[in-house]
Formats: sequence, C-alpha cells, structure tokens
Amino acid sequence: MNAAHTHIQQLGEESSVWFTLTPLLKGPSNPLTILMQMADRYGGVIPVTMANQRVVLLTAPEHFKRVLVTKADDYIKYFDGLKPIFGKSMITHDGALWQKIRMPQQPAFHPDMFAEYIPYFLSAIRTKMDMWAKLAQSGETVEMVEQTWTLAADMICKALFDRDMPFNPHFVFKCVKTYTDVMNHKSIRLKKVAGEEFEMSEQDAAKAMDVWAGVPPEVFAADPRELRERTLLKMIEDAVADPTIPEFDQQQAVDELKQYLWAGTETTALTLAWALYETAKNPEAAERIRKEGEAVYGDREPTAADYSALAYTRAVIQETMRLYPPIWMLLRQAAKDDVIDGKEIRAGDKVALFAYGAHHNAKYWTDPEAFMPERWIGDAAKKRIPYTYLPFGGGKRSCIGGAMSQVENTLALSILLRRFRPEYVGTEPPGINATVTLTPKGGLNFRIRDLS
Repeated sequence: MNAAHTHIQQLGEESSVWFTLTPLLKGPSNPLTILMQMADRYGGVIPVTMANQRVVLLTAPEHFKRVLVTKADDYIKYFDGLKPIFGKSMITHDGALWQKIRMPQQPAFHPDMFAEYIPYFLSAIRTKMDMWAKLAQSGETVEMVEQTWTLAADMICKALFDRDMPFNPHFVFKCVKTYTDVMNHKSIRLKKVAGEEFEMSEQDAAKAMDVWAGVPPEVFAADPRELRERTLLKMIEDAVADPTIPEFDQQQAVDELKQYLWAGTETTALTLAWALYETAKNPEAAERIRKEGEAVYGDREPTAADYSALAYTRAVIQETMRLYPPIWMLLRQAAKDDVIDGKEIRAGDKVALFAYGAHHNAKYWTDPEAFMPERWIGDAAKKRIPYTYLPFGGGKRSCIGGAMSQVENTLALSILLRRFRPEYVGTEPPGINATVTLTPKGGLNFRIRDLS
C-alpha cells in the first residue's frame, strides 16, 4: 500500500470531532442556525455527548477569552482529522514545540514586511485581471472561490516564496478540495464501515493526496524570481539548516508549505469570494470602494501607505469576515478539569468555540444579519465588545498570517472592482457548508463584466 493509501485509511476516524459533529451540521441551507438556536435555548456552555464523545459548545465571548487567553495552556489545540492534510506543520502543534517551529517564521509576518510584499500581491492581481478581461469577453460563468483561491496562491508564492506558481492552481484546487473537506472523510469512512465497494472514491482521494503531497517539493525546486534574501521560504530553509532546531527537518519544511498553501490561501480566498458576493448584492458598496480607490491612489499602483487610507474597503473585508468567518468554530481539547459558568469541563473534552454564533448575535451587533461595513468605521468600531469577533482566533495562538490576509484582500477588492463588475448568478441565498472552514455550498457562480 503506498503512502497516499495509508493516509486514506486515517480519514474520517470515528474519534475525530468532525465525524462526531456531522449530525448537527446537516439540514438547512445554513446548518449553523441549528447551533445558534441551541445557544439561545441552552445558554453559553452546552455539553453534548455524541458517539460516546463529550463536546462542549461555548457561545459567549467571556468564555472564549478564558479558553484562548486566561487559561490558554489548559486548552490545547485540537487538529485530529487534519494531520493527513497538514502533516506535522505548526497548525497541528501546541506548547513548546509549536513555539519552536513558529519562532523562525514569525519575522515574515511582521507588519513592516508588508510594504515589501505589496508589489508581489499587485503582480498576482494583474495576472488575475488579464484572465478576467478574457472572461468578460467570453461571458462564461466561473466559480468565484476557485478564482480567489488561485489568486491567493499566486500572491503567497510570489510574496512569501519568491516563486512564480510552479503548479496549475486550478488543477490543484479541484483535486485538493475533495481531500481537505473533512465531511468527505466521514462519507469515505461510513462506506468503509458499511462494507460498500467504493474503489473509485478511494482512488480519487489517493490521487488528490498525491497531488497535494507533490506541491511543496515543486515550490522548493522552482527557480527563484529575484533571489530575494528576506522571504518566508528562506527563513524555513534556514531553520532546516539550523542545528539548534533539530525538530525542523526537511519534512517539517514541506509540511509548513502545505499549511501556507492551503490554510493561508483558503481563508484569504473565502473572504474575498464572499466580499465579491456581498458587493455584487450591494452595488452602492462596490461604488463606494471604486470612489475610495480613485481618491486614494488614482491611476498609480497602491502602496503600503494607501492600504491604511482604504478605510471603507478594509471595513468591507472586516464585515465580510464577521458575516462569513472562514474559521467559524475554533476547537480545543481540555487538558485539565475546569468549571465554566457552573458547567463541568472534564480533561479530554473537546471544546468548540462557536465564533460564528458570536458574530451573528444581536446582543453584540445591531441588525447582525445585515451587511453594514459602516460598523467598522470611526466611533462605531470602538464600541465593540472584546472576543465577539474572532476571524483569526485569539490569544497567543491566533493566526500568524491574519494581518497580511487583510492587506491582500483589501488591495485585491479595491483594484478588481475598479476594473470589473462581477455579477453573481448563483442561487440566492447561497447555501453554507460548515466543515473546517465556512464554504459556499456548491460554490459562488459569477459572470465577470467590464465596468465600462
């Protein structure tokens, strides 16, 4: 049995919390409404025993703070079910080892670096615009998450790795989507349990794994664009060569690239795709973004200073992440017994922080289902209650690339809308698929129109 098939055997293990939660995430076009109703009915701490496993659903911001900050060391990261996808990358680790692996990569995400990255983000956006110009002429329908994923992958390769994409991103996207959707793992598992013949899907999953495993080596082997010294890829290669970090071997380097090429790319891509959906539905917001871009950077290319001045466009991105948080639920495992709001938490319990529920709660947000970018501007933004907004997690383990993702998306949204009018032609409202990330069920179908 080859390595890919060995990995397939690990998919959808019954101990995975994603396997356990599936019954709650089936049903209506937005299954998260079920969890929101549970939160309304049962309060901020809801212990649920499913499939012999205790999962505690937390829905209140003060409890999020306890788990993510106050008692962070008592609640460890939980990523079972994702190790076949991300290997031993930073995303699947915790404690001292996580710190040791994150440390050499941290400088690549310091805000001072963003000015260096912006020309490479812009280069990738220009490539996407050339493609959209052809789509505007042909009038064909495209799936927007695939469009934004391929853009985000190009931005990361150019800015962080000093490489042109050495793979076909559309092919990789289609292959790997099957494999990284943990709900698919469950269906593969269930077919196994039922003894069904499903050679085809197992072959497909194995092929997707082979494609996925082959992407980082292609990046390492590709010719650098400019031989830049300060890149994330250089930092990772230096860590491999550093004898004081024996844990950071070549396999670690490969797995770190997997993390950036999937987790880092998908969260950025989903936010931009949903933002394009919201601005297509709210043309006055799209028009305001165009006017702001015209006023801030006009006919030249935007700079790091311009990013700071694109206040409304940035607010659109923040509001999109409130409505559609890419990571809609944060998972931890209790390392010790605890009591939250009078409810017992036992060591070993899976603790699910329902960020989406807080983002959509009328206690914390006026008209929470409405798209209102204005709530992120001026005094309105200052009134926000801490831990009611967690698009990148919180505390010391918050997403390493969160701030950079906002820069990528703000610039992309501003520039693309100044040239095009993306028209949403999919079902209304789009269904929601709640797996590890919040994805549109069946995708977001668009036609690209030239603005003129």
